[in-house]
Amino acid sequence: IPYLALSAAHLLSPTGQCLPFDGSANGFVPGEGVGVVLLRPLAQAMATGNHIYAVILDSAVNNNGKSLSITTANKEAQIDLLTSAWNIPGFDPSSLSYIETNGTGTVIGDLLELKAIASALACHGSRNACSLGSVKKNIGHLLSAAGIASFIKVVLSLHHKQIPPLNCQHPTADFDFQKSQFCLDDKARVWKSPQGVRRAGINSFGDGGTNCHMVLEEFVPPY
Repeated sequence: IPYLALSAAHLLSPTGQCLPFDGSANGFVPGEGVGVVLLRPLAQAMATGNHIYAVILDSAVNNNGKSLSITTANKEAQIDLLTSAWNIPGFDPSSLSYIETNGTGTVIGDLLELKAIASALACHGSRNACSLGSVKKNIGHLLSAAGIASFIKVVLSLHHKQIPPLNCQHPTADFDFQKSQFCLDDKARVWKSPQGVRRAGINSFGDGGTNCHMVLEEFVPPY
């Protein structure tokens, strides 16, 4: 228990600000929350006339395996995770125009996540622009509710066809955003997709090395 407390404590932001992918990032900010969603098979939801906010295409979970500590990310495990989640018949990862990252505001963790996403997209030949976000910038790290917070954010973003801003004022110099396909939006904008349908990925990583990724797309009524 003392080891767990020490591992988490040294990652806390001393300024109380969560700044994902920012050069001023110095740790995460804890928060509290709970989220509830109703999931149904798409055919059942359509048949009963439910209001459908978004569609889950696929998801994947893995574990970092051996790493330096319970809070140390593993880039290769994250690449494997994304590749597994994107292994959907007929799915093209270049159709992802937004990724809600784990984005905790920790220097090493955020950098490894950026490199993992970039590598996974490159493996699939994707060069389309892709916006990045992290709800932790707005409400902090909700610990066990962090994943559902990210999920709800993306569902509502798809529903309203809007990409919310990340407001990263000073992108970290440790990653070359200029040569990447990533966009760090400083204001909300209309969500447009080069392939006609809006799709997003969600990363959610936990202490102990558990990694989860989910692929969502907007619901288009079959008229």
